[in-house]
Amino acid sequence: MTSPTGSLRDRVAIVTGAGSGIGRAAALAFARAGAHVLAVGRRAEALERTAAGHPGIAVHAADITGDGAPQAVVEAAAERWGGVDVLVNNAGATVVMPLADTDPGRVAGLFALNVTAPILLAQAALPYLRARRGAIVNVSSTYGHRPLPGAAPYAATKGAVEQLTRSWALELAPDGVRVNAVAPGPTESEALAAAGLPAPVIEQIKRDEIARIPLGRRGTPEEVAAWIVHLADPAAAWITGQVITVDGGLELS
Repeated sequence: MTSPTGSLRDRVAIVTGAGSGIGRAAALAFARAGAHVLAVGRRAEALERTAAGHPGIAVHAADITGDGAPQAVVEAAAERWGGVDVLVNNAGATVVMPLADTDPGRVAGLFALNVTAPILLAQAALPYLRARRGAIVNVSSTYGHRPLPGAAPYAATKGAVEQLTRSWALELAPDGVRVNAVAPGPTESEALAAAGLPAPVIEQIKRDEIARIPLGRRGTPEEVAAWIVHLADPAAAWITGQVITVDGGLELS
């Protein structure tokens, strides 16, 4: 996978949630397109496995919800490579939580990771993005604009991400900073297991999802990563404020 124009060569990209799934695939895709990549995540060992895939990837282990963590992430990239061109807000969690089972602590933690951390990362990166007329790519979900009974707090966080995308796009357009989002459908990753669901439940969820997806299968992280790279590429210089749904047609069903 390469940049359509090769114009990502020597650009600096921060990718959060890079220890697995879409984040790992995106980090590798940017590196193969010639970018310097800072792979960010909580699990150092998982990040090292990502970095082993390409010499252009450096790692930064951090909980991005921690005090001062967003600024530290951005400064780590800027100090290493002299600036930041691309911020990919991919890190996030999925929580199954029917309304009757609402847990205030879990709701707060979900919003802290899925919404507040991307805001603070974007704020920290903004001076560098302005200086280089860079790009932010947020990772939403089909369920950022489609109902998800039984997991409304998760869907709400992704709806917030999509509104951040549109609002930042207008706010930052005068600075030449583009902001877009990719909204993946069900994708092969560790997200369901990380949500604490037992294996039989995960397999049933996957079967149910496949039955609803017009193209008849779940996506791969690499398919989503390709769109993240395309939106970050300077060749997409006239695209901003868009949410690109990559879900096999699920939102149509």
